[in-house]
Amino acid sequence: MTDTPPQSQNWNAFAEQWNEQFLEAFENNVEAQARFVESWAETVGEMSDDAELSEGVEGYARAYEAWMNASQQMVERANDQLEGEDVELDEFRDVWLNTANEAFKEVMSTTAFAKMTGETVGDVLELQQEADEVAEETLHSLGFPTESDVVEVGDRLVELERRQHAVEEKLDRVLEHIEEQ
Repeated sequence: MTDTPPQSQNWNAFAEQWNEQFLEAFENNVEAQARFVESWAETVGEMSDDAELSEGVEGYARAYEAWMNASQQMVERANDQLEGEDVELDEFRDVWLNTANEAFKEVMSTTAFAKMTGETVGDVLELQQEADEVAEETLHSLGFPTESDVVEVGDRLVELERRQHAVEEKLDRVLEHIEEQ
């Protein structure tokens, strides 16, 4: 029966856990980069302005640099751990999370990203308006009141109240005039 010293068991458990977390973080990183590159490529393909294209490429380059710096940090901290320094596993996770924030900030601050976001918001608002119109037509065809019907009734009530108030003021003046005589 071979006994493994407790320190070696701890190291094996740590290494296994670290490897699992590193691989999971790496996979998430690759997936995030792939989604980003797809989105970025679509935007670049739609851009006509060379300045926007150049800025978009620079933003992506800065984001890529942030990812490479994170990889270097991971290697350095893993080496520190191997050399006996107490490195918390949370530190590895934090490196990737902070890098993701930094990389996306680099990309989101570009005109290309702003253009893409603006176009997406415009498309969503257009779809929402179309859906609202279809819903209103459907409700009308079923005999239900729609939001525009309720607004119209509300506007008419406000107008009636305004007219009633005007008539009451005139009536009050007439009554005052009669009482004075």
